[in-house]
Amino acid sequence: MDTACIRFALGAILLHLLLLSLPNLSIAEFIYSPHEIFSINCGSNSSLSTRDGRNWTADIKFLSENKDSVAAPALTPSTLEGPYTDARFSHSQFTYSFPVSTGPKFLRLFFYSTSYQNFHRSKAYFSVKAGPYILLQDFNASLHADAGNEPGDYLFREYCINLKDGDRLNITFIPSKTSQNPDSYAFINGIEIVSMPPFLYYTNPEDDNTGWPQPVGLNTNPFPIENNFALETNYRLRVGDQQIPASQDTGMLRIWDVDNKYVTTQSVLSLDIGIGIKLRFTKIPNYTAPDTVYRSVRNMGSNGTINMGFNLTWQLPVDSGFTYLLRLHFCQLDPDMKNPGYQSFFIFVQDQLVEMWADILGWSDKQEGVPVVKQYVVFIPGNQQETLNLSLKMHPNPQSLAKDAQINAIELFKINDPTGNLAGPNPDSHPKTSEVPLLSSNKKSKGSTRTLTAAVAGAVSGVVMLSLTVAFFLIKRKKNMAVNEGSNKKGGTSRGGGSSSLPTNLCRKFSIAEIRAATNNFDELFEVGLGGFGNVYKGYIDDGSTCVAIKRLKPGSQQGLNEFLNEIEMLSQLRHLHLVSLIGYCYENNEMILVYDFMDQGTLREHLYGTDNPSLSWKQRLQICIGAARGLQYLHTGAKHMIIHRDVKSTNILLDEKWVAKVSDFGLSRIGPIGSSMTHVSTQVKGSVGYLDPEYYKRQRLTEKSDVYSFGVVLLEVLSGRQPLLRMVEKQQVSLVDWAKHLYQKGSLGAIVDAKLKGQIATQCLNRFGEVALSCLHEDGTQRPSMNDVVGVLEFVLQLQDSAVNGVVPLVVSGGDYEDSEDMFSSTHSSIQPSDYSNSTGLNTTSYGSKESDRLIVPENVFSEINDPKGR
Repeated sequence: MDTACIRFALGAILLHLLLLSLPNLSIAEFIYSPHEIFSINCGSNSSLSTRDGRNWTADIKFLSENKDSVAAPALTPSTLEGPYTDARFSHSQFTYSFPVSTGPKFLRLFFYSTSYQNFHRSKAYFSVKAGPYILLQDFNASLHADAGNEPGDYLFREYCINLKDGDRLNITFIPSKTSQNPDSYAFINGIEIVSMPPFLYYTNPEDDNTGWPQPVGLNTNPFPIENNFALETNYRLRVGDQQIPASQDTGMLRIWDVDNKYVTTQSVLSLDIGIGIKLRFTKIPNYTAPDTVYRSVRNMGSNGTINMGFNLTWQLPVDSGFTYLLRLHFCQLDPDMKNPGYQSFFIFVQDQLVEMWADILGWSDKQEGVPVVKQYVVFIPGNQQETLNLSLKMHPNPQSLAKDAQINAIELFKINDPTGNLAGPNPDSHPKTSEVPLLSSNKKSKGSTRTLTAAVAGAVSGVVMLSLTVAFFLIKRKKNMAVNEGSNKKGGTSRGGGSSSLPTNLCRKFSIAEIRAATNNFDELFEVGLGGFGNVYKGYIDDGSTCVAIKRLKPGSQQGLNEFLNEIEMLSQLRHLHLVSLIGYCYENNEMILVYDFMDQGTLREHLYGTDNPSLSWKQRLQICIGAARGLQYLHTGAKHMIIHRDVKSTNILLDEKWVAKVSDFGLSRIGPIGSSMTHVSTQVKGSVGYLDPEYYKRQRLTEKSDVYSFGVVLLEVLSGRQPLLRMVEKQQVSLVDWAKHLYQKGSLGAIVDAKLKGQIATQCLNRFGEVALSCLHEDGTQRPSMNDVVGVLEFVLQLQDSAVNGVVPLVVSGGDYEDSEDMFSSTHSSIQPSDYSNSTGLNTTSYGSKESDRLIVPENVFSEINDPKGR
């Protein structure tokens, strides 16, 4: 046989073998081939091959720090294939080190939460760090497994990390040793590192920024996912009837779960559509997602008829206090959608409109079968210790011919915070019994003993569950009766547990019928605000004679009850010219609604940036600052007990028809320290990013000086006409506070002044205003002025401005010229002595009383404007 024949025969044999092995090979191998894959079977001395094509190798050669770690097999055999038979354990810190190349990588951690010899599952509390990033903090695998959010006792975490030249990837496991948990240990079953394409999730800086992720909210600057970010995969959801396993991904061994669990509204699932249409990856790379992802669609099921009564909605539980990257996958395979605009729909993220004309065919350059991805960045406010829902909603555009909305897949990634942290909290404790079988000395009675034990356990569980159920309904009934009774008695009544009742002597109770009449049954035309809590409506009460703002929690939600009650009890006891007035509330039929005086001019922020509203003059801005400062001064010193607002920001300063400033939103407020011996209140950190007192954030010690810090940020907003944090600027200017401090030390704070204030600010006026703003921002709270002092300084600043306008003090030309003015600033903060020029504010100090109640002190973020930068 000649050489050619031999080659042909060998080629045929190889091709035949390849075809035979296709079922076991990933389609991904023909799309993207990672140049690095480390699959580590931790705690095992031998390699393990699994049917998905992975080859799990022993971990010992990758351990670089290993004082006393041990390996042990699981006492309960794993039912899943993978690195779950053994684990690596240690009561001390241990580290794996991997020699990886430059570029982005998937880092995957595998945990099997069961008991191992000498290691009980409940004792595993530990942290995990990868380079500069904190992936897990005081993580307890058993709590996560028992919460039931993941299948069985198997936990999986996936991260995206970008490595620079010469880096080794060091992954360190650190037991969380405390007095309560002295025997804590760390463990890991499997580690996987897989290379990914450089710009799959990270932003290519050379691309047109129109394709960069768009922020949700007022900030319209694109938000690039820079290579110094670390991401945690929270959700990778495809529309379909079954999971797409790692072996069928596009080469990177990703798992695509189904979205059924998170869809909260009716919808229709269309599988294997457009089989005869070839997908063309002209807008995104072909490794972005498997073909299967784009051949299954979820829509509203309108079938061409008008179906405008609901939104297509997903609710995705996430950790609060982080920014998230949301990626939405679309592909139009319906042959009836032939022209752009024929089917368009709204997309809402966190109830904020991000797309008014979502048009898949338009995005695809009028071509069917072209997958596209739209990306959004959204911040979920909070203190990183709560779990909230991130909502995605779609609704047909009324002007679209086809009344429908559709999607193929959803990906959601958590972005590390400024400290490099990605860790969220453990779930609440729900201990479960040991999965290790009880040993019996009498083998013959073993079965009957188990049956008896199970019967007794079942009976006890039934009694406990029945008792809890009865208790729950009794408590709920008691609360509801107390609320309703409280509205019918002038002084209110006492609700269970000694908590104060909802007051009616200073606050009116509305029926749901009255609220519906005031808003024309919550007509969309009456909406003036939208936030995570729900909607704000402009309404009319008392036969249309009084205009009010009506803030409605999403019907049926239980998330905002604490904050709802807190706001009622706080505001109903406070009356001041510069505090927003609470008219009343509605607590009926699972509705939680607050009714306020309507503020015609909206929020302060709406007149500073990101708006088409006319710019405020410098004198107007000063008067608004003085009004807001007086409101805070009253909270700190004018009420019976000190009240700390805890969420001072420009969206919580409202303006009435005469531009009078009023502090609003008391859902997060706390009673301050009571008694001379108390200096602070120890509490969880709550507030808004960009305004948060760093001392409070670090030490969880709340004082009235935390409000002073936040107000200092507001003063800088007023001066500069920009928001506290900006991503798309030079690094030095990202934080308004840091930028202002830097310029202040250089003696050139004038460079920060809003260009719209050109020629309006007197030099001495700017000097004093800058001094008080920067004094409010001292790192040490004890060095910050009181709100009494701030009011005095600002009133003096206004006097300086009026004197300058009258010709006493020359005006400077523009913001850019301030740095050239004489007698500007010293290189360090000068100490403020407000007593030199403060005067009596004549505040009414009549107290309306205020009860200290822990129930008031742990509010949620639902009724706070945190979720709605636009405010009311």
